Amino acid sequence: MPGRRTEELARLEAALFAATEPLTTAQLARQARLPVHLVRPLLRELNRLYDADRSAFHVRPIAGGWQLVTRRSLAPWLARFCPPRHTLKLSPAAWETLAIIAYRQPIMRADIEAIRGVSCGDVIRQLVEKGLVRIVGHHDSLGRPALYGTTRYFLQVFGLPSIKHLPDPEQARAPAPSPRQHSP
Repeated sequence: MPGRRTEELARLEAALFAATEPLTTAQLARQARLPVHLVRPLLRELNRLYDADRSAFHVRPIAGGWQLVTRRSLAPWLARFCPPRHTLKLSPAAWETLAIIAYRQPIMRADIEAIRGVSCGDVIRQLVEKGLVRIVGHHDSLGRPALYGTTRYFLQVFGLPSIKHLPDPEQARAPAPSPRQHSP
């Protein structure tokens, strides 16, 4: 019968449903007791079935793994019943600093401060405490200053498969307001 799930597909779907965070292909294989080489084709099949059924769900690559998520189009409707899992409250300075780190990583604090024009040690510390930023290494210059980068949690919060999927900064800018015609 078309659209019928196999035992393997059902186990994969159950593993995705039970997961609280994205699972890698290997983790999914282990959880669903499947050979690793079957996971990606089964994920494609699962998404095909979800699309054919116009399901509220689909499987997305997020933070180096796979996660069962609801479709974006349902977000406003779902917000009435349950708050979003990731409520990210950041100051404008923290948003700016996070954007600099995300797009320029790995980056030293001195370089962030040169871009922003202000000291940002406290802001970086807050981003580290929130789990969005981490020390990814040390620069070879005098004092071996820390290099900052984003975390897997950052990718999860923003629903990105990897840092390569950040939006193009030029496309992310708000469009200029169109000139309005004033009536006399």
